[in-house]
Amino acid sequence: MKPMRLLRLLPPIAIGVGVAAWLIINSEPPERVEQAERGAVVTTLRAEAEPLAPVVQGFGNVRPARRWSSVSEVAGIVTYRHPDLDTGNVIDAGTHVLSIDPSSYELARAQAKADLAALRAEMDQLQVEEDNTARILELEKRRLSLARGDLERTRNLVEQGTAPKARADEQERAALGIERGVAELSNTLGLIPSRRARLQAQIARAKAALSRAERDLGKTRITAPFDLRVAEVSVQQFQFVPAGQPLVSGDGIARAEVTAQMPLDAFPRLMAGARADDGTGQDALERAAGRIDAKVTLVADPGQEWQGRVERIENALDPRARTVPVVVVVDAPYAGAAPPLRLPLVPNMYVRLTLTGPEGAPVIALPDHAVHGGDTVYLRDGDGRLELRKVTVAYRQQGLAVIAEGLEGGEEVVLEDLVPALPGMPLSVAEGAPDGATEGGQ
Repeated sequence: MKPMRLLRLLPPIAIGVGVAAWLIINSEPPERVEQAERGAVVTTLRAEAEPLAPVVQGFGNVRPARRWSSVSEVAGIVTYRHPDLDTGNVIDAGTHVLSIDPSSYELARAQAKADLAALRAEMDQLQVEEDNTARILELEKRRLSLARGDLERTRNLVEQGTAPKARADEQERAALGIERGVAELSNTLGLIPSRRARLQAQIARAKAALSRAERDLGKTRITAPFDLRVAEVSVQQFQFVPAGQPLVSGDGIARAEVTAQMPLDAFPRLMAGARADDGTGQDALERAAGRIDAKVTLVADPGQEWQGRVERIENALDPRARTVPVVVVVDAPYAGAAPPLRLPLVPNMYVRLTLTGPEGAPVIALPDHAVHGGDTVYLRDGDGRLELRKVTVAYRQQGLAVIAEGLEGGEEVVLEDLVPALPGMPLSVAEGAPDGATEGGQ
């Protein structure tokens, strides 16, 4: 039976094979499809060397340029407190803010004045005594001269036998008495300089006591040394304060300071452009600082900005961050304040400091995103095809990469990040941008 089945299947198989052979012989060959070359639409930037101002940014907290802390130098009861002496209030320079009971210091001053007056009177008396003693001494010397003459004549008479010896002895005793008086008066005059020196020392001590009493009396009245905003008040009226007790502290409102840590690699470029040919030394550094534009911006509200100036560079780098501490001063930080729309620049505000130096030599600067992998730039060559170029980046600032080597002026830089970036692939410039001259970055 099986051979018969196979014989029955042969005709259909033969017919199928014949039909298939006929179709293959008479069918058209497959059409070849040419695969188009892959390209991309890009925006480009024409690289040109242009002057670029160095910009450095840092952050810091605001602090007052001047601070005042008053400490009691005398003890006593607080007898007066200014009604506006409260935290946050602004006090004008010279305002009498506190008084300490001056009674005991007024008494000390009066006593010192009385002691000084008594010593000066004693000094005047000593001068009169000196003058009188000098006059009496002159008279006694004249008397002594006369007595010695009488003694000499009497001795001559005794030798001639015309006068008794007792008369000569009596005359000698009189002369010796006068001579003793002269010696005592001379001793009295000799002691007057030492007495005068002692009185002068006592007068100096009395003057010192008077000065101390007047100084202590002056310290009972506390006044604001400059325009300030009260930070803290540590005493109340009628409170007893010992010497050394803190009284009041405040921050000056004329100027505010910001110390920002600037990157060590960027700061020399800023100063190099500002120094020009001023030489070296502190004066040259100050002139260079005057050429740097400083802007202070509130981090919490970038719309609020203050103009500042570089005041100084502190004496040491930050040992961990390796940054340069730069101090910028803002004059009149309260000017134009209208809270909450416009705030004054008050202590402890967190701000951004932007320093801009003079424009330097022309350089080629590209948007930072146009440098791929840190050292590769995509170019559109003269044939409109992609070229990958290695470049050396000198530095980066504010979203720009400054090219040191590897790129010439006039070359067309592709701004997009192409994936995949195949060298030689055709590139066309996006519609709406001039061919090879789109704006970007500078």
